[in-house]
Amino acid sequence: MKVKDSATTQSAIAVGSSTAGTANRGGMVLAGLGVVAFSLTFPSTAWGLESFGPWSLVALRTLLAAAIAGGVLLAGRVPVPDRRHRAGLVVVAAGVVVGFPLLTTLALQTSTTSHAAVVVGLLPLTTAVFASLRTGARPPRAFWIAALAGAAVVIAFTVQESGGALSGGDLYLFGALLVCAAGYTEGGRLAGIMPGWQVVGWALILSLPLAVAGAAIALPLEPVRLTTHGVIGLVWVAAGSTFFGLYVWYRGMAEIGVPQASQLQLAQPLLTLVWSFFLLGEEVSATAPVAAIAVLVCIAATQRTGRARRRG
Repeated sequence: MKVKDSATTQSAIAVGSSTAGTANRGGMVLAGLGVVAFSLTFPSTAWGLESFGPWSLVALRTLLAAAIAGGVLLAGRVPVPDRRHRAGLVVVAAGVVVGFPLLTTLALQTSTTSHAAVVVGLLPLTTAVFASLRTGARPPRAFWIAALAGAAVVIAFTVQESGGALSGGDLYLFGALLVCAAGYTEGGRLAGIMPGWQVVGWALILSLPLAVAGAAIALPLEPVRLTTHGVIGLVWVAAGSTFFGLYVWYRGMAEIGVPQASQLQLAQPLLTLVWSFFLLGEEVSATAPVAAIAVLVCIAATQRTGRARRRG
């Protein structure tokens, strides 16, 4: 009898371990798909600009993504968020749905996607700074040293590639970092209250009136020249980056946790450099991958110091 009980216990442990391992692999796949989707955003935006003006592209991108999100929320009969959460959703909408796409699209009119990828590679560090200010957390000194080092690398890279001074495109990119970091920080807080994909969905719904108005104003003013690349770019940034990417990213992050998911996101700037070369035929400067790897090291250092603090 004891042998039977022991065998049953061991079998249960083995099954539980197998189930956890399967869930972990599934979460890694989902988060990885999110990173791949995000890495294609800048090349897809560059394609979209072949057919649409920047304001039209962002308005149509938001409109299509909001339509998809509305259908999913309606099919799932998801209740409307409480009034106390709506201010936070407005911040997410302003930063992630409207501000970041608009500012990066304006930047890509004059900046290459490889250049933008390196600058925006600083986003995890910027988000960490916003999160510490929002929550009142006190990261260790090593965290701030690594964060400042990453910022210095990006500033040196942008100045070097812009001929000794920041360009208008660089200013748009730095503005995009700030608004997106604020949106990510507030979205992360709300994701502790409701599923992350619902946060994104409701932020898109809140942006729908602005997207409709923007499309109505921008489309008559900006010329539209439909091309295959332009249509594919628009569809991808709307359905792929804005909806699908955020959906699988939040699902994967929920299964494997924020630290492990963040490790995957370190590959995003380098992936964008690859897409820029193969999809757009851009000549990637020799300093771009070096700067991207340097930023990656700084981000990894901030995560390492943060985990060490929590273990202590």
